[in-house]
Amino acid sequence: MPLTIDDAFRHADRFPLAMVWSPVRQGSKDFTMVAKLGAVFHLPNRKQLASLIVPTAYLPPNLPCPALGADNLCSIHADKPLRCRTMPFYPYREEQYQAELLKLQSGWACDMSDSAPIVFADKGITLRDDFDQERQALEQQHPQIQRYADYMLKYTPNLLNSLVKASLKAKAGQVVTSLSSFLTAIRHPATQSIARQQLPVLEAYQLKTANQKELADFHRHYQVSAKEMGFLAARS
Repeated sequence: MPLTIDDAFRHADRFPLAMVWSPVRQGSKDFTMVAKLGAVFHLPNRKQLASLIVPTAYLPPNLPCPALGADNLCSIHADKPLRCRTMPFYPYREEQYQAELLKLQSGWACDMSDSAPIVFADKGITLRDDFDQERQALEQQHPQIQRYADYMLKYTPNLLNSLVKASLKAKAGQVVTSLSSFLTAIRHPATQSIARQQLPVLEAYQLKTANQKELADFHRHYQVSAKEMGFLAARS
């Protein structure tokens, strides 16, 4: 689940975090918004590639959200991330395309009665406080995202090739990098505190995904990230 930077750090003791890059090719209807909130890369063929770069609660789809209570309800409802509040609307997409997201999904408990409030009309969101708040947070954090993109492109030259390959997949491809690289790139003043909160979470998910072939990518991420967080947590 994508998070804002503030939400990710506020829940660093709860969610195993990663930085997820989602590339979008030039010509896509989402290209302009992705370029605005993420980063743009110039390719050798004179084309451009945009990518969202998002702190993410990096969870296997078959494991429950760690904020889910014993009663199967959200245990942090009053303090839940902006992404949870805004769903199913998606601020990484232009508003005129939001209607495509209003399709009832299995497991959703939506009020579909005649008395339910109208949330979208005439290509616009009508109940929009949460949407606007999340969009504003994404715009405000963009300078940090851009700094991270510049840092990674400088020190991880193969990253651009990975993004190009991911962009060619039929379904949206992604590239996953570690939160520690983000903390290092932006020189976050609370790096040590965040690392100390993340370390036990990553170690717990390392155990949950051990010896599960279908979760090998997740397990590998937790394993590597835990080592990196351990280093940052111990750094004086």
